[in-house]
Amino acid sequence: MTSAEPTIFFEDIEVGSEHTSGWFEVERDEVIAFAARWDPYPHHLSDEGAAASLFGRIAACAPHIFAISARLSHDLPGPLAMTAGLGGDGLHLLGPVYAGTRVRLTRRFLAARASKSRPDVGIVTVEDSLSDPDGRPLFRTSGSMLVAKRST
Repeated sequence: MTSAEPTIFFEDIEVGSEHTSGWFEVERDEVIAFAARWDPYPHHLSDEGAAASLFGRIAACAPHIFAISARLSHDLPGPLAMTAGLGGDGLHLLGPVYAGTRVRLTRRFLAARASKSRPDVGIVTVEDSLSDPDGRPLFRTSGSMLVAKRST
């Protein structure tokens, strides 16, 4: 993957700033195929199973929602000079992501500090969230990563 935009290094990150992806449509066939392989509950697989659930219609499973979020992170301005992920605080499912829903990712930079053990990187904490066109938050996660410093 190549980007015409300049790489975002540790020194470029402004705590409090946000970047937003374009819109992504969560397609019904993809929801079913992903769930059939990774999370085969009836409410992810068929209209009948979904109708009998609290969702009422086919909804994407949590691993699929996380995968969408991860993919959309590559559509943010950048690319980000990330060298490794350091983990996070989990996945927060705030509302169902139904088949046919459009979502977009917003990344907020929460903190940034120089690494004490690796002078070539900084530690950046972000919050990623998916929302629908009405602005309803559907998913949120946060975590930290190593981001390369500009070579000097």
